[in-house]
Amino acid sequence: MLNSRSTGRMATSGAQPRVCGMRSSPVQSRSCVRVGVAELVVAEVVSSSTPISVASGCPIRLPSTHVESSKAALAQLKEMQSNRYAGSGKPVLLAIGLTISNAPVSVREKLAVPEAEWPRAIQELCQYPHIEEAAVLSTCNRMELYVVALSWHRGVREVEDWMVRSSGIPLEELRPYLFLLRDRDATHHLLRVSGGLDSLVMGEGQILAQVRQVHKVGQTAGPGFGRHINGLFKQAITAGKRVRSETSISVGGVSVSSAAAELVQLKLPTHTLADAKICIIGAGKMSTLLVKHLASKGCTEVTILNRSLPRAEALANDFPDVKFNIHLMGDLMSCIESHDVVFAASGSEELLIHKADIEGMAKRPDVVGRVRRFVDISVPRNINPDVSELDGHAIVYNVDDLKEVVSANKESRCAAAAEAEVLLKEEMRAFEAWRDSLETVPTIKALRNKAEAIRSGEFEKAVSKLGEGMNKKQMKAVEELSKGIVNKLLHGPMAALRCDSSDPDAVESTLANMTALERMFGLAEGQAAIGDAR
Repeated sequence: MLNSRSTGRMATSGAQPRVCGMRSSPVQSRSCVRVGVAELVVAEVVSSSTPISVASGCPIRLPSTHVESSKAALAQLKEMQSNRYAGSGKPVLLAIGLTISNAPVSVREKLAVPEAEWPRAIQELCQYPHIEEAAVLSTCNRMELYVVALSWHRGVREVEDWMVRSSGIPLEELRPYLFLLRDRDATHHLLRVSGGLDSLVMGEGQILAQVRQVHKVGQTAGPGFGRHINGLFKQAITAGKRVRSETSISVGGVSVSSAAAELVQLKLPTHTLADAKICIIGAGKMSTLLVKHLASKGCTEVTILNRSLPRAEALANDFPDVKFNIHLMGDLMSCIESHDVVFAASGSEELLIHKADIEGMAKRPDVVGRVRRFVDISVPRNINPDVSELDGHAIVYNVDDLKEVVSANKESRCAAAAEAEVLLKEEMRAFEAWRDSLETVPTIKALRNKAEAIRSGEFEKAVSKLGEGMNKKQMKAVEELSKGIVNKLLHGPMAALRCDSSDPDAVESTLANMTALERMFGLAEGQAAIGDAR
């Protein structure tokens, strides 16, 4: 169905979704029965006995036993959702999304989610029946979703549905650009992202700040940013810090902003930034980094365009050696007309500059090649690519064009990247150990519930045999005695199911104890019925 390898892509464009290993019709995709009740999709099955057309074209009616099984499956799924960590196995961790490596900016910008909308996106994802937790990592180079799902296949389908609804891109057009990773592969991917190993500019530091921001926003996003996702991003932040402090991967200019500054320097005929009049749209983090790298390459004067003056003035105060000309967005066109290089790094979700705005402007001086250069590092883009159609008059570069600059940087960082991979393996083992330790929670609850059921049952039998010869005080003493015996008997098994989650060896030993206890006390059978609903 879908490729779960880190280098693979989703199903090829035009492929039809498959359910139960067969090409699905609209009806089959909603009411197919796989092995057991786990893959029942009962949207229509349980509501009526409407005839369903099969391949032969003959209508059939589902037997009443199928309807009852469907109802049972729904009841089990509802029970799983109301008690997320009891009575079920380890949830599935999924990573699905697209990056600058496999998707053009025209696709990425349609899926981009502004930071202010991350909580809303998490809430929407968690409203799907099989998605328990979610996180959104949306930057100029990537848009990735991390979810904890009750079912692998259903979780993927629900994330795909959300992406289609959010972007407006049909699934058959979107799938060729998507990557899909599961469990350990998903964990490893996020750790590499946080460490800068998956960035356009290897080792860049901005992505770690963005991963931190995902975790920070998640703390106010409600229950959707749950225990598994929270633990994953905490581990990713730790991994990113270690990679930068214990290797040399971040030595030198390693960010999208530095690459953008270097690209302009490379394209100018004199390769000197001081020869060009430079304007920057926006006064956020990206613009701050741009000024920093432009200044380091000899730029001494910059024009800043922003919606408000205070933020632009704060940026100017950070660079006392650079002369700043600050304008509000109302002066956009006049500033473009008087500048040679225009960087777009704003948070606007709309195109700010079009071909019609530029075609009437005079050409620039000979020293800059008579061409006005635009560098759009915003996602969604702020500059319409049709501006480049003004041949010999203007040219637009976007984040995809930065590959030319950064390809040389990767070779010098390959050795550091190899060292970083060793560190990431350690961090991944620590996260997997922590996540595995959560598996004992359902067993602990199941063992306590079984012991309590036996205790209460035997207590009721004893009370019925003794009749009314006991007063309330005596009955309470007998009940406390039964509880004390059970608690003392359970102390050893419960201790064997608890461990230091940061110690992988201890976790492994605990999981072995868990398996033994489930077998001895017959706990696995009780949990299997609910687990089958996946």
